[in-house]
Amino acid sequence: MKRTFLAVMILLSSMASFAQKLQADQILGTWQCSDYKIEVYKSGNTYSAKLLWSKDMFEADGKTSKKDIKNPDAKLKDRPVLGLTHITALVYKDGEYADGKLYSVQDGNTYSLKGKLNSVNDLETRGYKGVPMLGKTFKWKRIQ
Repeated sequence: MKRTFLAVMILLSSMASFAQKLQADQILGTWQCSDYKIEVYKSGNTYSAKLLWSKDMFEADGKTSKKDIKNPDAKLKDRPVLGLTHITALVYKDGEYADGKLYSVQDGNTYSLKGKLNSVNDLETRGYKGVPMLGKTFKWKRIQ
């Protein structure tokens, strides 16, 4: 009896963990956290995201997008922040997203990025320089 019960528990446990694994493309869509709203799209075999909103994205009139003035490339300093590619090269590996790059308009730096879908509507990303332990985590909710 104990062996049968144990076998059933193992089977149910493995089925539950298999069912929770989300498909790579489930990251596609519009996501928002407290400071940003992004749209994730597929770019070849990787995922990218464009910036749709941030808390300090617009000029005082509330309509005009600020420029990318902190960009280290002088040719890009005059481009609008609204709609710029914020995340690039995110690769789906073993149930998680890795090897991505996050461009920050706040400081003009590019950070490494990794992430994981905790559910269909919950995404967690971590931007970092060097080691993930020294980075910052963002918790996103799907809005579309």
